[in-house]
Amino acid sequence: MPLSTSNEKQICQLWSLRPAVKITRLLAACQLVLLILTCLPLYPQQESSAASDIEKRLTLINQQISQLKTRLDEEAKKEKSLLSTLETIRLKRKLLQNEIDALNLRQKMTARELTDLARKIEATEASLQKEKEAVEKTLATLYKFGRLDFMHFFLKANNLEVFLRESKNLTFLAQYQGEAISAYLNTIKELEELRKEVKVKQTEIDGLLKDAASKQQDILQQEAASQQLLAQIKKDKKAHEQMMAELKGSSDDLQRLLKRLQNQEIALPSPFIPLNERKGKLPWPVSGKVISKFGPEKNPRFKTTVINNGLEIAPAGKDKTIKAIHGGRIVYADYFQGYGNLLIIDHGLSYYTLYGHCSSFLVKPGDVVQPGQAIALVGDSDSLKGECLYFELRYKTRALDPLPWLRRR
Repeated sequence: MPLSTSNEKQICQLWSLRPAVKITRLLAACQLVLLILTCLPLYPQQESSAASDIEKRLTLINQQISQLKTRLDEEAKKEKSLLSTLETIRLKRKLLQNEIDALNLRQKMTARELTDLARKIEATEASLQKEKEAVEKTLATLYKFGRLDFMHFFLKANNLEVFLRESKNLTFLAQYQGEAISAYLNTIKELEELRKEVKVKQTEIDGLLKDAASKQQDILQQEAASQQLLAQIKKDKKAHEQMMAELKGSSDDLQRLLKRLQNQEIALPSPFIPLNERKGKLPWPVSGKVISKFGPEKNPRFKTTVINNGLEIAPAGKDKTIKAIHGGRIVYADYFQGYGNLLIIDHGLSYYTLYGHCSSFLVKPGDVVQPGQAIALVGDSDSLKGECLYFELRYKTRALDPLPWLRRR
């Protein structure tokens, strides 16, 4: 069928513009841009480092949770006592707090994953739009060339080489059409999967927050149980006397422990200043108010007297760091009934300092510590007076009044 004059002009225009070549170059450029975008990292290095820190903290907390559960099992096997009951309540409270901390860290990790998903969705939507435009251009180009009479197109061409080159481009476009449409559909599917994953993560976050709120209520119940038991000890004479007897038993156990420690020879770095040469100049282990002094303490309600072998110091302000008053070696760092988490430092020449009611230790047995080094944090383990530090100074097994040894303030 002969071509009309208008069709001939259209062919000449198409030929002179070489649309297939231009589209081929455009598509190749788009593919290159998409390849570059795909290779770009979606997770910046600092975010990866932050996620790694969260995972490390979560691992540490999970280890602490496991240790607390072991301690609770040990307490359950002991003969029931007031000290044991108080310690069980404290352990449960600590366990719940650690579980809340773990839930909060998991919530942060999930929130980061949610942020990453949002970025992926944004990138996928941008990629989808580009693929859609590429498909539309391809289909439009094929439609235009599909309406041409290729025999007359060949006759209008300058030579066979030009025709074959243009025909090859048309074949490429036809092939690319299927690939572009397939990629477009795959991207739509990927976008749907990402949006489903977002819903799953959001549900996970909601569940974590709900669990944390529930455990927070459990903590309040444990605190109420602790306060109720302490109130009973303060008001009920029988409970008070039972507690005093248990504390006396713990004091005797501590005396035996110190005798064993005294028989152990330790090596301190040389040279070192003997502790007794620093009497009256030693720094305080923690800043705060002395709430129990060394020596006899009379209970005004029951008229009973208890002998204090050390000081109890309530921390002032937010700083709850316990510091070594002198250099030495850590010879004990563990739970000791009646004293809670107890840390003992051997300063040489048979001088020891004891730090009780700690919430956690910052050193371990065998560590050599320097004067003023942070060694633990103030807590309330086995304390009848709330959060405070129990501090003792001993020469061999004899308790000394710490006040004359500490710097005046």
